[in-house]
Amino acid sequence: MKILYVAGRELEYSRTRIVYKALQSQGFDVVGCFPPDKSFKHYPALLLQAIRKARGCNIVVVGFYGQIILPLIKLFTWKSILFDMYIATFDTMVHDRGTAGEKSWKARLYKLSDIIACKLSKHLVLETNDHIRDFAKKLNVDAKKFRRVFLAVDDKIIYPRPQTKKNRNFLVHFHGEYAPFHGVKFILQAADLLRDEDVQFQIVGKGITYEQDMQLGKDLHLQNVNFIDPVPYEELANLMARADVCLGIFGDNERMLRVTTNKVIESIAMAKPLITGRNEPVQELLTHGESAYLVERANPRALADAILELKQDDRLRNKLAQGGYQVFKENCTLEKLGQGFAEIIREMGKNGH
Repeated sequence: MKILYVAGRELEYSRTRIVYKALQSQGFDVVGCFPPDKSFKHYPALLLQAIRKARGCNIVVVGFYGQIILPLIKLFTWKSILFDMYIATFDTMVHDRGTAGEKSWKARLYKLSDIIACKLSKHLVLETNDHIRDFAKKLNVDAKKFRRVFLAVDDKIIYPRPQTKKNRNFLVHFHGEYAPFHGVKFILQAADLLRDEDVQFQIVGKGITYEQDMQLGKDLHLQNVNFIDPVPYEELANLMARADVCLGIFGDNERMLRVTTNKVIESIAMAKPLITGRNEPVQELLTHGESAYLVERANPRALADAILELKQDDRLRNKLAQGGYQVFKENCTLEKLGQGFAEIIREMGKNGH
């Protein structure tokens, strides 16, 4: 079966790269079509390229971010589409970034783009059943169109390796694009609570709340936080290898309740003890005290207490690390992601797309 994979983000983007590799790993003839970077200005050329390459392909897989280009691909190719939806524009722009009020015309436009993309797709991939219930209700789409495939990471790059600490301090790691739902400000407030506990933080990345969070760090006079600029994906694994504990998400907005996130999966893929905020999507995969340490979101004290408990309990750290890694191997490897997509694609093929 020949598949056209069209993504709105460049091949170097984590979700684009891993889905592309996962499809190839299942023996499909995959024709890739990607923009050079994340700018929307490349979308017209991307669309023309996709239309040209669609000839001879049986099925089109539209990847993240596909809401804008999917309707046009459907219009000009009439191919059956599997949409790796990943996120909803409405949730991201309204509930996380706050670029529009929930009742504004912009918000309606965002939601309309999600609805149209869903209606025109044969099937859609989301990471949890919680996502599926929420999207089906919010976007008025039949839940039967959705398929759950857990998030995955490339286990050829992100895998357990010996710890490479540079000092004796207990090292806590976080990486991300500083999205509001990450809750970096709560991590910094927890760091402030732990300033006298021989706990060091390394925070890798840049993004939306970076300036505000850097200012908060200055206001708190934090000496136990090391801010690191974004690094290549391969180097990220080396930075994670230093850590005693890795962090997930802790934000106080609506989107935090609806996501698992790559950093959670990357942490368990590295066999690192994970602390993250409690929500329904995470609890579909991980269990508190067995494979992760789950805390109340937006609560610096709860996060600080969790870090201290793991600092003082080697056995619990090891239990969470091994439990999380076992969950990863069973659900979130590149092979598992490929198998999930392959099952949907072959189902589409049997049903005449």
